Amino acid sequence: MSHVTLVRHGQANTSAREEHAYDQLSDLGWQQAKWLGAHLRGAGERFARVYTGTMRRHIETAEGINPDCASPIVQDARLNEFAYFDMAQRLQEQHGIAIPQDREDFIPHIQTLLSIWQADELHDVPESFATFETRVGTALSEIAHGEGRALVVTSGGLIGMAMRVILRLDTDAMAHMCLAIENSSVHRIQPLSTGLAVTQFNGIPHLDTPERQHARSHL
Repeated sequence: MSHVTLVRHGQANTSAREEHAYDQLSDLGWQQAKWLGAHLRGAGERFARVYTGTMRRHIETAEGINPDCASPIVQDARLNEFAYFDMAQRLQEQHGIAIPQDREDFIPHIQTLLSIWQADELHDVPESFATFETRVGTALSEIAHGEGRALVVTSGGLIGMAMRVILRLDTDAMAHMCLAIENSSVHRIQPLSTGLAVTQFNGIPHLDTPERQHARSHL
């Protein structure tokens, strides 16, 4: 079994209101990824394996990081984000809950969306909450049981679900974890004989300097 480092993608297209338009790094997102890559190399971080989801923002972030790894990057659709914009549209159509227009509105919205989705009260969505939970848990377990240290570039919602699975969180706690996760942040998981354990959450060492405070972002 091996340690797994999870990285949330860099800042994406924050002006987007649908899935395809959101799925690309902003100029800041590219810079965040490059800074993270420089930090990892400077710290002597080497990975036996690197994984991403199949989303453009995941792949671009991995390219920006340019991790020290001799093996090809593996793209795994199980590491993709849940379809937030699609589900927000269904939530508005089916429950009359407006799509948020700014971060302040997004904070209660994500908690409501996750609760209704988990209760199977959101219909005609790309996948059920249970399916999302299962694919995340299965993918991380397989990666953790592989040989050598692994880097996984993915999304905030998936990292939030990973925290739910490992820490046995309810949906309200999961929503709060998702809201805290910053772009290009680092999270570490250690496999133990009793299961996976979280050893780091939401680290941003590559942005934690006065001259880079402006580069911190959540959306």
